Amino acid sequence: MNLKMNSLLRCACTAVTICLGLPLSHLSAAAPPAKVKPLSSYDPQVKALLAKMTLEEKVGQMTQPDISALQDPTDIENLFLGSLLSGGNADPKEGNSLDAWTNMYDEYQKHTQKTRLGIPILYGVDALHGHNNVLGAVIFPHNIGLGCTRNAALVEKIGKITAEEVRATGIQWAFAPCVTVPQDIRWGRSYEGFSSDPAIVKVLGEAAVRGLQLNDLSNPLAVLACAKHYLADGGTSFGTGTGGKNTLDQGNSEIDEATLRQVHLQGYLTTIKAGVGTIMPSYSSWNGLKMSANKYLMTDVLKKELGFEGFVISDYNAIDQIGKDYKENVGITINAGMDMVMIAGRHREFVKDLLALVKEGKVPMSRIDDAVTRILRVKFAMGLMDKDRSQLADRKLQSSFGSPAHRAVAREAVRESLVVLKNGNQALPISKQAARIHVAGKSADNLGNQCGGWTIDWQGKTGEVTPGGTTILASIKSAVSKGTKVTFSADGTGAEGATLGVVVVGEKPYAEGFGDRTNLALDQEDINAIANVKQAGIPVVVVLLSGRPLILGDALNQADAFVAAWLPGTEGQGVTDVLFGDFKPVGKLSFAWPKSMDQVPVRTGDTKTDVLFPLGYGLKF
Repeated sequence: MNLKMNSLLRCACTAVTICLGLPLSHLSAAAPPAKVKPLSSYDPQVKALLAKMTLEEKVGQMTQPDISALQDPTDIENLFLGSLLSGGNADPKEGNSLDAWTNMYDEYQKHTQKTRLGIPILYGVDALHGHNNVLGAVIFPHNIGLGCTRNAALVEKIGKITAEEVRATGIQWAFAPCVTVPQDIRWGRSYEGFSSDPAIVKVLGEAAVRGLQLNDLSNPLAVLACAKHYLADGGTSFGTGTGGKNTLDQGNSEIDEATLRQVHLQGYLTTIKAGVGTIMPSYSSWNGLKMSANKYLMTDVLKKELGFEGFVISDYNAIDQIGKDYKENVGITINAGMDMVMIAGRHREFVKDLLALVKEGKVPMSRIDDAVTRILRVKFAMGLMDKDRSQLADRKLQSSFGSPAHRAVAREAVRESLVVLKNGNQALPISKQAARIHVAGKSADNLGNQCGGWTIDWQGKTGEVTPGGTTILASIKSAVSKGTKVTFSADGTGAEGATLGVVVVGEKPYAEGFGDRTNLALDQEDINAIANVKQAGIPVVVVLLSGRPLILGDALNQADAFVAAWLPGTEGQGVTDVLFGDFKPVGKLSFAWPKSMDQVPVRTGDTKTDVLFPLGYGLKF
């Protein structure tokens, strides 16, 4: 490590707490982790296997097709593929059931037994808040809510449960955690970040890796984690996104290196310390250079300076964005330090081009061997190369999939993530003996809105998205006394005569660039629902479901109590646990909450004091 880098890194570890004034004592830490076995300790076995491999077999290990574009599964043995993934909407042909996923995984894995060396595939999936592609899985709160818990032990527990449910389908690799540090809430991926405060991200990101990987990748209940999206995906400038002039997603981070390190590198320092096996570079750029082409950040900083021993996996078709010539893109990204490439639709072309580039001397054999060494290190560490250990799914794990015990942890996460923004006239907690409670709002009885994006579908969907969950309306009905009447209208009408009204409002599901917005005001539909209940002359409690702070306007004034519930997932009873006083609210804002769009963005280190609610705010009762 050179002196300049060492100095910047020391600055990065101290400057964050100084500029934010938020000591780490605000975070609830997990127990000290066991020491993680270095991946390089497997190099003797790796080198022995590498010496037996042909160039074609090595390039195959570096190739990861999406199953949606894998028209012929015999490509697994014919191209010696090292990995497969299911993209956001790439489901089994038989549907999204637990059995369908498990059967699909086993069928693909069996193809590897037909290859000369029998190297198993790594199968990757976006298990971002539970095994969220599979019907009946427990869906946990998105990271923005978990950031409000400040509870590293709970985040680690969520990681363990997610790993167990992923493993129940045979899959061994989760593209999580996201350790982004979002600096502009107009970004549609804001909810994937634990906080705009890197001090929170670095603690909770590390906890998530420990939970997923169990500090021992060889554990049959562990899954391979993936810290993403490296680097500064949350720092892109408004207007630079690939979706147009009013977007941020996949855009350009126009920041200096000190800011890059102080704000955006922090989650990687701790996840690497926790032994994360893979890291995914971002689609975005740093000062005009695409991350997938950035040798300085991928090789010099990540692998050499920080000592990352796992492998680097590209984002979905990310290399297509480097330039117009696909073959040239392949050479640029591999030479920059990409070890495995995620591809949809062009995996055969990728293999052909990379083989040609090596034979032409444009990609050195040393770079191929380094990439494959890193991939094989992980496979040995995970026990995939153990000939006495089956690589097919352990179907005994299906007995706990979506279980009450798993849902109880999700319910705990929901109630700890709630942030009470206002509680006038002691509207909270609500009495379970109230004569009548009128529930309103488009999201009160809508599990899809409750879960948000990356739930069954890539973009999520409104409505009954998955079985086994409980909406907030259903949770209210189960929480109150037998003598309490619960009525409901989506638009808030009919509240006259009720003891109290609960209005559940917020955003509809979205993911990635589809969530980029220039205006974060509440929908008129939500404003009307709150107003209709208010007109009934009764106390009003508003529960907001959103992937980021929204501009509340007069809705805050009309509400007696206002609760930010984020995107809580399938366990709506975690919301009512707090509303009815069974548990005290403990959540603290993981982002500052602006009064108006004029205050957006509120970036790390900003000294704005006139925001509506500062980072760390949260009422108790």
